[in-house]
Amino acid sequence: MTTFTRWILRHQRYVAAFWIAVTLLGIVFVSRITGALSKDFRQPGQEGFETNQAILRTYGAAGNRLPVVPVITLPPGTTVDSPGVKQQIDAALAPIAQYYSHPLIASYASTGDRAFVSKDGRTTFALIIQPGAQSGFGSGDAASVVQRAVEAHPIDGASWKVTGLDVLEGHTGGGGGPGVLSEAMLGGVGALIVLAFVFGSLLAFIPLLMALPAIMGTFLLIGLLNEFTSITFIVEFLVALIGLGVAIDYSLLVVMRWREECARGLENTAAVQRAMETAGEAVIHSGTTVAIGLVALAVLPVPFMRGLGFGGMLIPLVSVLVAITLLPVILNTIGPRIDWPHRAPSAALGRWADWARLVVRRRWIAAAAGFIVMGALLAAAFTINVHNPEAKNFGSAGEANAGLAALNQSGIGPGPLSPIMLLAPQQAANSLAASVAAVQGVHGAVAPAEWQRNGQAIVAVFPNTDSNSSSGRATLSRVEPIAHNVHARVGGAVASSEDFISSVYGTFPLMIALIAIATFLLLARAFRSLLLPLKAVLLNVVSVGGAWGIMVLVWQHGWGSDLIWGIPATGSITLWVPIMVFAFLYGISMDYEVFILARMREQYDATGSTERAVIEGIGHTGRLVTFAALILFLAFASLASGPEAVVKTFATGLAAGIILDATIVRSMLVPALVSLFGDWNWWLPAWPAKLLRVAPSSARRPTAEAEGAGAE
Repeated sequence: MTTFTRWILRHQRYVAAFWIAVTLLGIVFVSRITGALSKDFRQPGQEGFETNQAILRTYGAAGNRLPVVPVITLPPGTTVDSPGVKQQIDAALAPIAQYYSHPLIASYASTGDRAFVSKDGRTTFALIIQPGAQSGFGSGDAASVVQRAVEAHPIDGASWKVTGLDVLEGHTGGGGGPGVLSEAMLGGVGALIVLAFVFGSLLAFIPLLMALPAIMGTFLLIGLLNEFTSITFIVEFLVALIGLGVAIDYSLLVVMRWREECARGLENTAAVQRAMETAGEAVIHSGTTVAIGLVALAVLPVPFMRGLGFGGMLIPLVSVLVAITLLPVILNTIGPRIDWPHRAPSAALGRWADWARLVVRRRWIAAAAGFIVMGALLAAAFTINVHNPEAKNFGSAGEANAGLAALNQSGIGPGPLSPIMLLAPQQAANSLAASVAAVQGVHGAVAPAEWQRNGQAIVAVFPNTDSNSSSGRATLSRVEPIAHNVHARVGGAVASSEDFISSVYGTFPLMIALIAIATFLLLARAFRSLLLPLKAVLLNVVSVGGAWGIMVLVWQHGWGSDLIWGIPATGSITLWVPIMVFAFLYGISMDYEVFILARMREQYDATGSTERAVIEGIGHTGRLVTFAALILFLAFASLASGPEAVVKTFATGLAAGIILDATIVRSMLVPALVSLFGDWNWWLPAWPAKLLRVAPSSARRPTAEAEGAGAE
């Protein structure tokens, strides 16, 4: 690092010019890059996905595209068999077929099938499936089109209510919210307030300034990578928000160390050099661990998750590159001038050292208290229900909820909102529909003549209960063998979800193992220890488990979601959220572990005292970790300002996990456990040291002077 920093400072004009060019190019091309990112959520090789794609090729609408469902409740004394009712329903739905190009539409009026009708004949519904492959986009427009169409053809005394899972979810978040750039700006304003408090000078702008080239540089590399592999559009949210937080954290660590070295009397260039040799090394190790956590997504057998892993990996790597190249140039040139009004850091370690002394003295109590809190959250995490939310968990107000209520009250149930879609040979369609309709848990099954093309037919199956509920999934398992007996394939949104859970979470243990092994080896080399990296890996897994527990309590069980956002308990956590929270939080929270343990290792090498290493390590980094966590918390909290409940859930996991990690884990468990393990923390025998290509490390007993200093 010493040689590298000297080279950077000798060529500082070229370094600055390079990053200015990167930033300007990023600003120019960012909209084009984000516009080219993929919105494809493929699961090749899975029956549900392949069936949905086959339906898309034949019918122009994917089998997992969630339908818009208009529900009509007729007045007392009127049923669907009353004179003129079928014709009126048909007239109300006809304009929809003209508005969209070849939608899939089926109703009692078009099929005469009683599966669309309640037992008393007064409630009926229609399925309207928009063309295209992507569900969840444009559902609000579809709902308004359908609503206008049915309102233009009223039936005396009847009421139309337009519902659907996409429509319900869109209403849950309470309408619009800020876009990704607005969310990033909100996070940036919060970060600036925190940084102004930390530095009390214009230095507060430096970490924010470093975030700009880091974010723009990441977008440029993602644009290049997207030419060779598919990168999902979700990356753009993570670059803007996680890139903001990580770039600020790395810059904050380096700037605080530079300021500390200047306060010790080092000349500015020497202070920059020393900061890069210490904090700069920690930044490299931190960024690498974050990248490992993200790139491990590439082992999952789902292309969009792999693309997310590759794209997300670039966020910390570019942030590290900015922190070790552009930042030392800024500090070496204008750093002293912008540290105004100057406030020299105190030589005393302050309250964080006092806290560390207390933890060291009460190490058993601190460890027990930390594990009790984390144990309770882990217990909650083990109750996680990883599935898409049921329709009933999207609230109880609004037109869409009134439509769902009408289905439930009529005895039809919520099944039409996410039907099981079977792609069958045309000659077997009607008999398959009759067989499936007799299955336990099925309200009805239909094979509309309009949905029979090119020797194939779609059979839509309506469970009595929500398809995303445990009973709905049980119904799916009973339908599958009957469909397979006539060579029909099973699709629909719920089948696709079950495929995702099976493939992704089946590979999840492999992902954890790869992350753990890679992180252990990296940190064993960085800290010259076997115990410290093992503890870091285990505590990080515990930390992420605690974040899962918070998500489960807040969203699945509703302990705060209604109070804070006005959204009731979801009953489950959306499929992709837990694994995404794990990948991002594992790497990001490891930053704090590296910051703290790197300083502890430095202090131990200087003093030979474990207690003094804990006290001075926490004393020097406690304030940094607290403010760094607060900055990331604000970035993720700004993400929670978006309208979608699933985005709020994701943001809650990240934000709460960061705060939990910086307080319970890093402020209590880390110092307590390092103090408990004593000299064994620093042990690295010769043979693993040789494999890691570092010097071996043996525990050294502290001198009486050093031990006494640590106990003060």
